[in-house]
Amino acid sequence: MRGNVLEWRKNAKESEGAFRIQAEGKDGGMKIVIGNDHAALEMKREIAEYLKRKGIEVLNVGTDSPERYPYPLAGYHVAKTVADGEADCGIAICGTGIGISLAANKVPGIRAFACSEPYSSEMAKRHNNANVLCFGARVVGTELAKRIVDAWLNAEFEGGRHKERVDMITELEKNGRLEKNRR
Repeated sequence: MRGNVLEWRKNAKESEGAFRIQAEGKDGGMKIVIGNDHAALEMKREIAEYLKRKGIEVLNVGTDSPERYPYPLAGYHVAKTVADGEADCGIAICGTGIGISLAANKVPGIRAFACSEPYSSEMAKRHNNANVLCFGARVVGTELAKRIVDAWLNAEFEGGRHKERVDMITELEKNGRLEKNRR
């Protein structure tokens, strides 16, 4: 198990180019929904093309115009698509990644996170089973964004004690509280 960012970077360099993604595109492989506001138009295009080159089917629910487009709307559309089972997971991009992640997390069943480096991206999947990755086009460059995406997609949810914690998040989402006897 990788314990820190430096160790992750070392391991990532050693395994560069080796991906566990086994997507087959439209023939039953992975489907990712991607959405963006106006600040992330170019980043969305580049990440969508990157995913397509990997054989991943990409569903675009973001704006394709440089005109203003509200990040809550983009975050909602990505999250709703994932929650409805129309995509395996989602990527939402705005200027910082923060606002769009806040909006996405309002949709029941969504575990969205804002990220600006690969280690946290990997851990969001391994420990939190995060289903929507958010980042900022004004915060990370394209190459770093690709590494963040790869770290997340290549990671697998570990389950076990982490599943118990994700279940607590789901309980909190549904009931607005946790059981009294939990610490």
